[in-house]
Amino acid sequence: WNPAAHRGAMSVSVSTLLPTRTARKRSEVVSQSAFAFLFSEMIQYSQTRVNTADELIAKLEDAGVGVGRRALELACWRERSSKRETRVRGILQFITQALWKSLFGAHADSLQKVQDSDDEFMIVEKEPLVNAFISSAPVNCAAFVAGVVRGVLEAAQFPAEVSAHDNEEGATVLLIKFAPEVLEREKRQA
Repeated sequence: WNPAAHRGAMSVSVSTLLPTRTARKRSEVVSQSAFAFLFSEMIQYSQTRVNTADELIAKLEDAGVGVGRRALELACWRERSSKRETRVRGILQFITQALWKSLFGAHADSLQKVQDSDDEFMIVEKEPLVNAFISSAPVNCAAFVAGVVRGVLEAAQFPAEVSAHDNEEGATVLLIKFAPEVLEREKRQA
């Protein structure tokens, strides 16, 4: 390739396509006060644009889906893993360990399979960061985290419904119900 022959043509290297801040050190974190402020503002903004609690939950989940899609891409890039998860257990472990740590600074408290169902799993978080500083929301603000998990799963080709619930111990449970095609693919791979 002769650059003189292509006057006016622009050459772009791969390193200029990725933002330089994407490659930041893992030790850099956003302060909890900044996160709490932005998250509470997002909730207040969403509350003014809905009429029911169900609409607020849907709005928080939708906001989380976009974050989840981008978080999966960033986490895979940071892990420098060329391996794509193709099994349900593998993607759930990736979410509760690597992704959870990059988003919230620690692994999820537990990952459990629902005993009576092959297509349902639970991520249990005793004290979710998103609920730590929100006291006046009419819903469980972990609906945002449910949206993040749904976005990650959809981006990884594991369509699922994800919802946030409170349990009797005061922990938040993210209930994940996979689509039938995910279970069919899982059976073919076994």
